[in-house]
Amino acid sequence: MAQKSANVVARIEPEIKEQAESILAEMGISASMGINMFYHQIIRENGLPFTPSAKPSKQKSLEEMTDEEFDRRMAAGLSQARADMGESVSEVFGRLKGRGKNERKAI
Repeated sequence: MAQKSANVVARIEPEIKEQAESILAEMGISASMGINMFYHQIIRENGLPFTPSAKPSKQKSLEEMTDEEFDRRMAAGLSQARADMGESVSEVFGRLKGRGKNERKAI
């Protein structure tokens, strides 16, 4: 019989864990589900689902972006869409609705 789950053990700064779990909870996602989603994205991307960089983490508003920055973001999004790297809203909500009541708060 196949094992239905496995444990992941990782050391992480307590403040980072608390902040991340707080954000996930606001989204109605458990820490386990968040980690599971991250692993699925690693598999889907065959690597990290983001590009590690030293860029500031604060997202710029449209008014703060230069035309070149905006064009780069739109080109990246279009490339991802063309590579079928996204999911439809119905797919995402279908997956979220399929989870057990114990794994989610409110969607």
